[in-house]
Amino acid sequence: MVSLSFWEKNSYFSKIDVAIIGSGIVGLNAALCLKKRNRKLKIIILERGMLPMGASSKNAGFACFGSTSELISDLKTHSEDEVFSLVEKRWKGLLRLRKNLGDTAIDFQNLGGYEVFDSKTEFNKCFDQLPYFNAAINSIIGKKNVFKNADHEIKDFGFRKIKHMLVNTAESQIDTGKMITALIYKVRNAGIEIINGFEVLQLNDDGKKVDIVSGNGIHILCKQVIVATNGFAKQLLPKYAVHPARAQVLITKPIKNLKLKGTFHYQQGYYYFRNVGNRVLLGGGRNLDFITEETTEFGLTQLVQNKLDDLLKTMILPTSNYTIDMRWSGIMGVGPQKKSIVRAVSNNVYCAVRMGGIGVAIGSLIGEEVAELLVN
Repeated sequence: MVSLSFWEKNSYFSKIDVAIIGSGIVGLNAALCLKKRNRKLKIIILERGMLPMGASSKNAGFACFGSTSELISDLKTHSEDEVFSLVEKRWKGLLRLRKNLGDTAIDFQNLGGYEVFDSKTEFNKCFDQLPYFNAAINSIIGKKNVFKNADHEIKDFGFRKIKHMLVNTAESQIDTGKMITALIYKVRNAGIEIINGFEVLQLNDDGKKVDIVSGNGIHILCKQVIVATNGFAKQLLPKYAVHPARAQVLITKPIKNLKLKGTFHYQQGYYYFRNVGNRVLLGGGRNLDFITEETTEFGLTQLVQNKLDDLLKTMILPTSNYTIDMRWSGIMGVGPQKKSIVRAVSNNVYCAVRMGGIGVAIGSLIGEEVAELLVN
């Protein structure tokens, strides 16, 4: 149990208009949008970790809106309108992110996004659909022939076992550490306080105010609350169809004369890799054991890490000398549908969760969407 002093209670936790739970890309953008609408609002952001805990500063930094195999898979479980509405939201979300922070601040680089295939059958399924997808994407982003055959580039990257490759010329990459740092800087400059190490266990909305109960016994009263915890949402929103999904990642030390440039998708995006300068970042593998990876526990498993090591050695960097520098994991929020959940939970509690592993692309717009919902 922790008790607040008179000074702490008065300075930080009194007369709060809006409390936002979660300091990731969604929560930070919601706070900025609310402050822009009303400069007088007292807004605080409550974050359980010393840094954003889920995926906002732990993801791979793909500025993407969907590979061909992912879109084909989505069309099996979603309508055509649903699939391309989400593509449009991803694209517009990336434009908003760039506008809000600037390309330099997030190290935005348009190096192209590639999908690699070790199966001719799977490649043909995607290649045959290129005219259809190119027409649809052109109507959304105004660029023709975004998806192209890139077989001729396979040797340039030094891959082995890859038989075919497609390129998405509109896909890019960012530095998510710089992105979240820039967002936090803007939030604090706007006079919004971020309280780290504050785990929220319960929300009690009596219709007039919300009682926020923390893990260390502190109670906070505020007028309205936004839950933006994504992969950790089940704790506060047990009835909602959003589940945690752990993503395991590794990165090499700098590699001399690295050939690989761009972002890459493999096996419907369950594996993904990219260059980070002259390093290689590789992540994914939760499809090897969905049950184990549906967790809010950070950590690494031998099963997934062995697979990532094998892909790196035999397919991605078969002729390079390299050393693994770091390994880590992040927690995403997924569900049976890819559309995010943005809605009122009760009179004074709202939520913006289930980013589906594409928070970089849609997080800015989803944050603004939940803020507008609260205001209106």
